[in-house]
Amino acid sequence: MSEPERKPKSEKTPVHQGGNKNSVARPRSWLEPVILLTLREWNSYGYELMKRTATFGFEAMNPGTMYRTLREMEENGVVKSKWETSKGGPARRMYSLTDAGEAYLEFWAKSLEQYQRNMDAFFHLYTGGPRRRAEEKERG
Repeated sequence: MSEPERKPKSEKTPVHQGGNKNSVARPRSWLEPVILLTLREWNSYGYELMKRTATFGFEAMNPGTMYRTLREMEENGVVKSKWETSKGGPARRMYSLTDAGEAYLEFWAKSLEQYQRNMDAFFHLYTGGPRRRAEEKERG
C-alpha cells in the first residue's frame, strides 16, 4: 500500500451505526487518542507517556502495549520518533506528533463529540425517559 493510501489502523475498520455512511466511528481504543493528545502538549518518550496516560485510566498498562501502539502509530505516520541522547543517561526514543497525527486527533475529537451526543441521548432516555413496561402495567 502506498503512503497516501495508508490509513491509521483505527480508521481502517470503523464501527458505524445502522450502516449509515455518514455515521461516525466509535472508539475502539482510547490509547491512541490519549497518546496523540499528550504528544500535542509536549514531545515525550514511551515510559513518560505511560505515566501520563495513567490519568486517563491506563494505570496497569503493560509496557509492551504502549511500545507496540507507538510503533503502529509511527508506521501509520501519526507520530514520529528520534533517538535522543542525554548526558548522564541512556538514549531514549522521543516521540512527537506529525501533521497527520494532528489531523487524526481532530478526527478522533469530532468522532468522540458525536459519540458523546449519542451517549447523552441514551442516558437521557435511560434515566428520565418514559418507561414502557410501567405504562403497560397501568393499562393492563
